[in-house]
Amino acid sequence: MEKESKKILVVTGETSGDHHGALVVQALKKIDPDVHACGVGGDELEGTGMHLLYHSRQLAVLGTLEVLSKSYHIVKAYGSIKKEISQSPPDLVLLIDYPEFNLRIAGLAGKYTVPVLYYISPQLWAWRAGRAKKIARLVDKMAVIFPFEVPFYEKEGLDVEFVGHPLLDQDRQLPQPAATLSAFGLEEHQPVIGLLPGSRQIEIDKLLPCMLDAVKLIRTRFPAARFLLAVAPGLDQQYVERMVSRAKVPVRVVVDNFYQALNVCDLVLVASGTATLETAIMGKPMVIIYKVAWLTYLIGRMMIRVPHIGLANIVAGRQVVPELIQHEVTPSRIADEAVSILANPERRQTMQAQLGEVRKLLGERGASERVARIAYQMMLNGKQ
Repeated sequence: MEKESKKILVVTGETSGDHHGALVVQALKKIDPDVHACGVGGDELEGTGMHLLYHSRQLAVLGTLEVLSKSYHIVKAYGSIKKEISQSPPDLVLLIDYPEFNLRIAGLAGKYTVPVLYYISPQLWAWRAGRAKKIARLVDKMAVIFPFEVPFYEKEGLDVEFVGHPLLDQDRQLPQPAATLSAFGLEEHQPVIGLLPGSRQIEIDKLLPCMLDAVKLIRTRFPAARFLLAVAPGLDQQYVERMVSRAKVPVRVVVDNFYQALNVCDLVLVASGTATLETAIMGKPMVIIYKVAWLTYLIGRMMIRVPHIGLANIVAGRQVVPELIQHEVTPSRIADEAVSILANPERRQTMQAQLGEVRKLLGERGASERVARIAYQMMLNGKQ
């Protein structure tokens, strides 16, 4: 009798989730090439052979207004998933981040007794701890990427496993720094400062002008300093270059060479977010910068339950690198922090050692393969 092939339904609404989901599906097909994948994702998941019920580019949102503007697509995507689950139930639903939408899908899967694996937990530990109880009711297993998330979910009785952080799996086979410096037109004796103003347009608008003004101040105290700005994928390179040109500062804009640029930096000015972990993994001293609309900030202040903003500090459990938040984000404060680090080799060395500890806390390479093994075992076992 021919073996019936297994089916997994994957749902994510963000570019990063599409990337991490694609890695899991690829690893899953190494375990069982006959696994059929369908669901909501982007180009990378589609590239694995997954059948897209809806493209995630229609679902990516940044705030309440965008949720409203994309409500049509959100409703249609939900309808497509509901039809798939009800008419052809998968052996497993794999949810990746995107919590507001995905928790609804978890509830839907439960109605059809389909097991649910959640990968890359919503950051409830930071600001909505009460929702952990809801997740425990809806999700069969949680695969988390931070070690401190394990006790957070275990106390709610949820089956949870730390799989390591997927950023560790990025290919960082880099050329020698001297070769990269030469390619960027820089000399080895010059201190290099990286600018990572964020991956979203709104972050660029809020943070980059302040960073560029800080560059002017830093240069008065470190005339030899050179500056690299790494443009995140998906951003308008020309828009960023125009901002740099208007500021009249000598900042080299780098595209498609993120890790090469980061590898030659002595210090990084970085927007709060995943980039702080990428910078930490590379062992680069940094200043974390966080600034949002004042109403968003005031609401966040009332709800956030962690003492730090930057993920590098959150993982460390203490302040390893400085954070400038909201009203502290001024050119003079950024420049003061940057100069303080550049002028103090001992402080830089201490910071690098502590960032090495952060790197160890993120686990071992192979997160995608671990999630794939968990997923396949759940498909074999069915709903418990």
